[in-house]
Amino acid sequence: MIELKNLCKSYGNHQVLRSLNMKIEDGAVHGLVGPNGAGKTTTFRILAGLMRADSGEVIVDGESMTYLPGSMIGYMPDFFGVYDRLRVHEYMTFYGSLYGLHGDVLEQKIDALLHLIGMEGHREDYVDSLSRGMQQKICLVRCLIHDPRLLILDEPASGLDPGARYEFKKLIGTLHEQGCTILISSHILSDLAEMCTDISILNDSHVVLSGSIEEIEYRMRSSSRLVIRVNSDRERALLILRNWEQTESLTYSGNEFHLDLRGGRENAALLLKQLVAEGIAVYDYHFDSGSLESLFMEITGQKGGKNES
Repeated sequence: MIELKNLCKSYGNHQVLRSLNMKIEDGAVHGLVGPNGAGKTTTFRILAGLMRADSGEVIVDGESMTYLPGSMIGYMPDFFGVYDRLRVHEYMTFYGSLYGLHGDVLEQKIDALLHLIGMEGHREDYVDSLSRGMQQKICLVRCLIHDPRLLILDEPASGLDPGARYEFKKLIGTLHEQGCTILISSHILSDLAEMCTDISILNDSHVVLSGSIEEIEYRMRSSSRLVIRVNSDRERALLILRNWEQTESLTYSGNEFHLDLRGGRENAALLLKQLVAEGIAVYDYHFDSGSLESLFMEITGQKGGKNES
């Protein structure tokens, strides 16, 4: 397990990280989510040894260090370059040589990685002539050439069209199945919800929520909105819902009501019992599915205020 403990980093008077704490379990796909300026890229650069934290430590299997050794990580930054007039196999050979790989061992590794992304037929293509999606995949697998313990991906699907994003997500899933530990950031939160086993939400320079995807989904369900539709007696239903002690907010249109309710499912069951007892004809009663986007907006304070109309 890799643990980030009390990481702090400032640029002049601007504090980017404030006692950041996070755990990355072996074999996890851990998503790091946060608004622009929250410190995601700074965290990645500290882990990769490209930047020094002002204080704090990185702990790997109980051993404290200031950053991860290069041999332990594969780092794909948010902005990357490809060299002009360099063929795919030359590009891969160059990066392999940086880690001391050469000869048959390196060639076998390159063949295996190109097979992984379905690009065996592109060995002789110039990297700068490839589509953006192909370049992204090449840049990802070159991070794997030395079998790193942790793969760090900063906005890897940025700028990809839907088809290329789908292929990229499939590739992340394959790497996860192979046991690769991945730390990934993205502004496409629906993609992270599909790919990740764990999520950390970064806001105001520190982690404000972290957990497994199951825990995050439970939080999303708990904060979901109750939807009620009635056949008739709209005014009586409205009166009951307004006066229900656990109602936090209420909006409605016609015979459809949306409630934020304290107490979760238990109070929702009691409310339904009350409506039925009052003779209200309820024909639909369910919780709206939560989303990582709505939870993110709620936690980071970017959600609009509650209102009744």
